[in-house]
Amino acid sequence: MDHKELSELIYPSLPHTPEEYEKIYPQRDLPEGAMVTRLGPSPTGFIHLGNLYGAFVDERLAHQSGGVFYLRIEDTDDKRYVENAVETIITSLGFFGIRFDEGATLDGDIGDYGDYTQSRRGEIYQTFAKKLLAEGLAYPCFLSEEEISAIREEQEAQKLSPGIYAGWSKYRDWDSDPETAAEVESRIKAGEPFVIRLKSKGIPNAGAEETARHAVTDAIRGELSVPDNFLDIVIIKQTGIPTYHFAHVVDDHLMRTTHVVRGEEWLPSLPIHIELFEDLGWELPVYCHTAQLMKIDEDGNKRKLSKRKDPELSLDFYRSEGYHPAAVREYLLTILNSNYEEWRMENPDADADEFRFTTEKMSSSGALFDLDKLNDVSKNTLLHIDARELAEWLKGWSDEFAPEYAYVFRDMDHLAEILDLGRHDARPRADLVYARQIMDFIGYFFDESFERKDEYPAEAAADADAILKAYLDSYDHSDDNGQWFDKIRQIATDLGYAAKPKDYKKNPDDYKGHVGHVSTVIRIALMGRAQSPDVWAIQQIMGEDMVRARIGSVTA
Repeated sequence: MDHKELSELIYPSLPHTPEEYEKIYPQRDLPEGAMVTRLGPSPTGFIHLGNLYGAFVDERLAHQSGGVFYLRIEDTDDKRYVENAVETIITSLGFFGIRFDEGATLDGDIGDYGDYTQSRRGEIYQTFAKKLLAEGLAYPCFLSEEEISAIREEQEAQKLSPGIYAGWSKYRDWDSDPETAAEVESRIKAGEPFVIRLKSKGIPNAGAEETARHAVTDAIRGELSVPDNFLDIVIIKQTGIPTYHFAHVVDDHLMRTTHVVRGEEWLPSLPIHIELFEDLGWELPVYCHTAQLMKIDEDGNKRKLSKRKDPELSLDFYRSEGYHPAAVREYLLTILNSNYEEWRMENPDADADEFRFTTEKMSSSGALFDLDKLNDVSKNTLLHIDARELAEWLKGWSDEFAPEYAYVFRDMDHLAEILDLGRHDARPRADLVYARQIMDFIGYFFDESFERKDEYPAEAAADADAILKAYLDSYDHSDDNGQWFDKIRQIATDLGYAAKPKDYKKNPDDYKGHVGHVSTVIRIALMGRAQSPDVWAIQQIMGEDMVRARIGSVTA
């Protein structure tokens, strides 16, 4: 039995040859320099910030170059599959404005290079595994778990690298031993389980001078020197399902992917992937290994974001809290490209897509994620979104994540007026951060969510009732801002308070307090809090009936 006969024994009837698949998935007709990128999440039920981080890189590279960005579902690890996880992936990424040109969707595949779900591409992987078997570049391996454990123990005792490689599986060189060849043939015909392993070319446990190396240009990290792979990794499992290593190489080639964006945790696997591309006779895509997302912990140390410790790693956190997609995009660009913030300062009103994203400006040593900075970026981003548009977005968020706020959306024009408060001042107020914070911030405009959170200032607490009665007596909803405040100043002086804070500061013994203490009593009666936008402007939005009802509810 030769290699070709072995490949036919294992895969006797496949619908297409490798050459036919090359025609089924031809080179894409794209402009010169156009990039084809993909996002390949696993349906494990957890879609995280790293997925979104990588998706922004993929999307920018493809769309800036006139290329294609597609979604591929990499579900070959059936043990980790979670029901409805694909829907979670698609809706979560869609929430943040990630739009794919082709690939898996909730309504089926779009594009000519599918199927875009790996579990449905079995015959394709088998075809290329058969090719490697026929060329003597792969072999069936019948080692049991017990045998592999014993090998590992022996390797540890000899202080050798663990794994299956030259010298550790008799099946690797079946073709040089008639007895082993006969055993392999017999066991395959008997239907015994086996895996297919790559027959690696590297020298195991070699010294630095013996190890061949490859020069690879990483688009983020520059020139890398990568050693030969020496491990006989599994490419097809006993179930017939391919491993990630094999499936992604086959798919990236047939789907004509030009740039592969993935985390730096895949760098140790790069030698394996280089060997697979070489063995299959294919050109290596450009790899872009992104830095890990880091944070500063409570002890001031930098560490990797953790699924267990950090809720902000999950995209569900940002969706349920209601971070606007534009704000998240804006922030991620600041940590993706080191020159983005400078560009934004020079182009405050420009669309983020106008920024020229480059992999050369990406960090290779750890991207620092800071939730406080995201909040600051979000404040500024929301300032540039029309109040009516923001109101509609908040309604969509509430419908999905917080239906208890339905009362906020009874009058959308009224809500837009509330959201616009202070945003057109000489120094615009940046009070709005994310949906749940916004609901709390504007809560005093609605009786359903109004509550008094702060106490009256000590300087004026004893006179609170007198202040509020005097305020109601003098209140005229048609007063302009100046007239309104003149009346508050008059109330203050009539009750023994300084008309100006500086007068009180100079002669504190002459006054009970100052006009600011008096106006704070009014503010807390109306809004329930000591800090808020301009009280006069708030009253204009509330309307006279609500103002009088609020003040009247706390007077004796």
